[in-house]
Amino acid sequence: MTAPRPPWTATVRIAAREGELARWLERALAPEARREVPRSRAELRRRGRVVELRIVAADAGAMRAAMNTFLGWVALSLATVAAAQGKPPSAGAPAEALISRSR
Repeated sequence: MTAPRPPWTATVRIAAREGELARWLERALAPEARREVPRSRAELRRRGRVVELRIVAADAGAMRAAMNTFLGWVALSLATVAAAQGKPPSAGAPAEALISRSR
């Protein structure tokens, strides 16, 4: 008998320029993170201006699906904020004006 494979894990950290945006993003993603999905789960937490999303998946396919889904929700959420603030969409990067650059 073979030992069970360890799960796939990924952590995504989104550093917002403002704490209010981080709180809003956390509230937008929380219902999806709490949702039960057969082969993956997500944990969400916020520390100041940083929203951290940790995904644990049973296999590569489940990880790909979860990452694509959550990153899509992040992009949509940030594009919605930008549109509400009257900012034009950026070519290929709708969240560029709202997220801090990594150092």
